[in-house]
Amino acid sequence: MTLAADVVALAIRAKVKITSVESCTGGMISAALTDIAGSSAMFEQGFVTYSNAVKTKMLGVSEETLQVHGAVSEPVACEMASGALMVSGADIAVSVSGIAGPGASESKPEGRVCFGVASAQGVYCETLEFGTIGRAEVRKASTDHALELISDLLKRDY
Repeated sequence: MTLAADVVALAIRAKVKITSVESCTGGMISAALTDIAGSSAMFEQGFVTYSNAVKTKMLGVSEETLQVHGAVSEPVACEMASGALMVSGADIAVSVSGIAGPGASESKPEGRVCFGVASAQGVYCETLEFGTIGRAEVRKASTDHALELISDLLKRDY
């Protein structure tokens, strides 16, 4: 069973809805989940919020948070997940914002990805440094990690 299939099965069993809000993965989490037959029982919508303006408009991410911390930060990932949870009515929201590459800055290296998971239990955020493994690999690794975060939450709290 694939990780996505595991998440779909766990969510259906727990009778929970999941949504994703994605920046650097551009919809890959949503695609992974909806590739699984029967996923409509646990997935109704996802968000691709590539620009800061859309993060603010669609999800209510604070312009101040974006200015102070930048889009690739745990505070923004937390606000993305919380906003998606509220807007979608889902039980669990996972967010991803990162620098897949190429390109980076002194303060934000290529391969840095921030994740958020929001549910009734609260919001959890973390940052992983995948390094300069290439754009496609950062996006794949980010998708897999987001699915692992959802799976862990479902196994622990549902």
